[in-house]
Amino acid sequence: MLWIALRLPHLALETLSRGRARHDPGGTPWAIVEDRRVFACDMQAEARGVRSGMGVAVAWALAPRLQLRERNPAAEHATLEGIAAWLCRFTPAVSLEPPHGVLAEVQGSLRRFGGLRALAVQIREGIAALGFSAHLSSAPSARGAWLLTFGETDTLLEDFSVLRRALGRLPIEAVCATDEARMLLNRIGTRTLGELLELPRAGVARRLGPELLEDLDCALGIAPEARRFFLPPERFAATLELPAEVEHVEGVLFAARRLLSQLEGLLSARQSGIRQFCVALEHRHRSPSRIEVGLASPGREAERLLELLRERLSGYALAAPVEAICIEADGFVPLAGLTQSLFGDARTDAETWHRLVERLQARLGENAVSGLGLNPDHRPERAWRPCPPDAGGPGGENLAFGPRPLWLVEPPQALIERNGIPQQDGPLVMLAGPERIESGWWDGAEVKRDYFIARSTDAALLWIYRTPGGGWYLHGLFA
Repeated sequence: MLWIALRLPHLALETLSRGRARHDPGGTPWAIVEDRRVFACDMQAEARGVRSGMGVAVAWALAPRLQLRERNPAAEHATLEGIAAWLCRFTPAVSLEPPHGVLAEVQGSLRRFGGLRALAVQIREGIAALGFSAHLSSAPSARGAWLLTFGETDTLLEDFSVLRRALGRLPIEAVCATDEARMLLNRIGTRTLGELLELPRAGVARRLGPELLEDLDCALGIAPEARRFFLPPERFAATLELPAEVEHVEGVLFAARRLLSQLEGLLSARQSGIRQFCVALEHRHRSPSRIEVGLASPGREAERLLELLRERLSGYALAAPVEAICIEADGFVPLAGLTQSLFGDARTDAETWHRLVERLQARLGENAVSGLGLNPDHRPERAWRPCPPDAGGPGGENLAFGPRPLWLVEPPQALIERNGIPQQDGPLVMLAGPERIESGWWDGAEVKRDYFIARSTDAALLWIYRTPGGGWYLHGLFA
């Protein structure tokens, strides 16, 4: 087995502020508080002397512009589950390590993603795209991988032969959950796990509890570790609070990109796609603005979804400044991956067509783009009907139609008749016909026509008809 562990030390802060870059030196300092003390703060606050555990009054004295938010453990856990769902795109064996960690068993995924280091790079880049910072390590045991994330640098190990030595360099804070245990070990000169492992087991168990030794045994592979795996949800709902009110569409799209990347991970994990998703823009003093975005064919790629949202918002005026953005999607449909063909693939061509249609619908509106379907009616002007672009046109296949032109002239154009011959920039030559169409007596739009195919003086093929009264009309043009 091979495990990858992700530890997110700034999860409490990034849950509420990942719409803002931590390295922005000119930004407003942020901090998360719990029980009137600073629980976590960003780099701008740290640069002004704010530290975890500091009282709120002292923190404000050091940074008068400090923005404070109450810690929200429920939101943190929901965010952690969202990360776990995204991580399921790489392996189905994902396990939570509350309050700020996720582990994944990836032995069976290495060949698919190009080996351990290539997989680690993809996970690091994906986590950064979601707006989180994380320590990443790997080991042949879940607990070992988790403990390695407490090291100074990310460590990628694949076998137990070097795991004990790597764990031995870690500080005792990696396994000591209480200040009392850390102080006890420091008093006897024990500062690393290697030194801790050299102590008598009976004494360590008596003074620090057997749980600590059990964790070390699991990390070293001496004892098995049972873990509960995470099951990806059947619907997606995620909210991202913006660091400040946004009054322009580009700010909304920046936040939406991170949520859509998270949605793509969940859909990949479930091997599914969506046909639509909803974006809710939350405002301070009014109800949220809801924007529905539809797809012409099931999809899950974040860039595709973002492009559709950009088209949808291109002419959209924000009703009020936006404080948060929420994206929801359900109704997942199975979506298998496509294999590439050396000489082109009709499925790929169809997908390109679908993407063109959905972009037009996003920009012009769904009702502005439609397909054409057959309607069971012999009258040419009523033999078609609008339908969804990806739908067929059932209903008229069993009707025996004669040749039909590509373009209909609406309304039909009256033609001049000379010596019994209809004229269109000269006399027309009859090539085929007549075809009698007599229909519509039941709906008040009855027609009685004899249709002919005629050739004009410039060799164009026309579709004309004559009424019982003797008048001639042009009704269509053949391509």
